[in-house]
Amino acid sequence: MSSVAWFGIAVYRKYSSGSRYPNISLSAPLPGIPKPVFASVDGHEQCETKITTLENGLKVASQNKFGQFCTVGILVNSGSRHETKYPSGIAHFLEKLAFSSTAQYGSKDEILLTLEKHGGICDCQTSRDTTMYAVSAEVKGLDTVVSLLSDAVLQPRLLDEEIEMTRMAVRFELEDLNMRPDPEPLLTEMIHAAAYRGNTVGLPRFCPVDNVEKIDKKLLHTYLRSYYCPERMVLAGVGIEHEQLVACARKYLLDVKPVWGASTPTNVDLSVAQYTGGIVRVRAGRFFPFLPYFFLEEDFIPFAVLNMMMGGGGSFSAGGPGKGMFTRLYLNVLNRHHWMYNATSYHHSYEDSGLLCIHASADPRQVREMVEIITREFIQMAGTAGEMELARAKTQLKSMLMMNLESRPVIFEDVGRQVLATGTRKLPHELCDLISNITASDIKRVTTKMLRSKPAVAALGDLTEMPSYEHIQAALSSKDGRLPRMYRLFR
Repeated sequence: MSSVAWFGIAVYRKYSSGSRYPNISLSAPLPGIPKPVFASVDGHEQCETKITTLENGLKVASQNKFGQFCTVGILVNSGSRHETKYPSGIAHFLEKLAFSSTAQYGSKDEILLTLEKHGGICDCQTSRDTTMYAVSAEVKGLDTVVSLLSDAVLQPRLLDEEIEMTRMAVRFELEDLNMRPDPEPLLTEMIHAAAYRGNTVGLPRFCPVDNVEKIDKKLLHTYLRSYYCPERMVLAGVGIEHEQLVACARKYLLDVKPVWGASTPTNVDLSVAQYTGGIVRVRAGRFFPFLPYFFLEEDFIPFAVLNMMMGGGGSFSAGGPGKGMFTRLYLNVLNRHHWMYNATSYHHSYEDSGLLCIHASADPRQVREMVEIITREFIQMAGTAGEMELARAKTQLKSMLMMNLESRPVIFEDVGRQVLATGTRKLPHELCDLISNITASDIKRVTTKMLRSKPAVAALGDLTEMPSYEHIQAALSSKDGRLPRMYRLFR
């Protein structure tokens, strides 16, 4: 067997005064070198978001960012929550049909080849309240990018073969949703259905199987005529000059007639989310309860801090405070109850409502005990938060916010969503100030208000030991969060 030993010696060498390398002070300018000139930019000017509203109501928002590439896209105030008068699944179909053939481009391949010339990629994502068409490409290709976006959003051909291919893709995605090991997307659907039964954000985000054949070109045009109008859109860009983006918007989005004809924004559904609470059960696999509550816009920051304070994750994890190991769901739940697979806090926010959830999983035989542990955590939220855990949660939230906003696509989405929802954008330093100002009394106030509401529960798995909804509600109304005792003569 051979082995290798590494060995090294370093010797300090002092140059004599007669050397060609004389002693030079590092704090003085080098002889013969021009004096450097540094750019000076005010920090607030650099991160300012500029917004212009065109004559047709379309908003143009931009954020300057150094670099050769930009991210530009169109966000539409349209999603599954707006399908009250239509078969659910239209937004899901539009997501799959995005960047297919248009009036200007014969196929998706043509679009991709055009973008490749500028090092570009494209994507479309829909959520419950927003549809987002985005392109990342070189800055010098901005004119082509905005022209392509206008064509993709306002002039899609929606050919019969494209719709049929989309039906196949949707069916496959629905099958995959029920078979995948990670049940989170399915659980998110279930909890929204339980919390907002039959209205707005409680409507299905994924197309129900029964509706796949119902959605055709005529129905899509009817929907697009109502929701894809300029006043419900934002053209957002990051990494480009605002004046340049406005010029492109005027050129390609100001006087363009959509393929479906004149818009009819009077048919828009303006329903406000109605929180109902309730329970949705599906018997398959493991058990995952969510217990969420609704909150309003002014409580968004306190709930974001509370969500960070609860934290949590999987039972198998490693790392220090940066991994959230000092959050309540790790300290009080996962570290004390080794049989729990997972306990994680989430929150979902919308313009008129929101949910705070705890997602937990365990062996079906210990479901009752797990539910009681989670209800106790909800009750303990209403207590006074410790000074150190509150400071840690606020620091983690600010850190996560600033790290996420290092990414150009994330800045783009933040700019677009904020301007679409409010007409303005809160800058990162403003959000950090709001987070810093949160006190323990703010957390107690929003938690107390939250616990007055009915819970919404989603249960997926072997539910033999699952407590009844009434027992869960009683536990969340008690002082200690314990479930009512059950006595059985026979097991």
